[in-house]
Amino acid sequence: QVQLVESGGGSVQAGGSLRLSCAAFGYSYSTNCMGWFRQVPGKEREGVATIYTGSGSTYYADSVKGRFTISQDNAKNTVYLQMNSLKPQDTAMYYCATDFTCDGSWNDASIYNYWGQGTQVTVSS
Repeated sequence: QVQLVESGGGSVQAGGSLRLSCAAFGYSYSTNCMGWFRQVPGKEREGVATIYTGSGSTYYADSVKGRFTISQDNAKNTVYLQMNSLKPQDTAMYYCATDFTCDGSWNDASIYNYWGQGTQVTVSS
């Protein structure tokens, strides 16, 4: 059973930084992609960034390019999201997701079959 455990959320002032971590457990071979999504109440889940674990290719939402960086530590089965220059509009619940096939667009939540429980990020102005 694949398990994803997120950590690192919290409250920060605009312009500040946070680093989210997502540790993966419960499988013996690598998943194909690991991504971060975010959601605010009343809105659809939005793709933030994804890394393809084999190639290392990364993709970002336009709204976070140049501010957020996704990276992986294969030895620890962990993916990180470094978030700099945070803005109040980045406030959301952030979820980690992964899948073994990732067949589709990186920011399509339906291609990910495994999700973490979420970690809250709150950015105040």
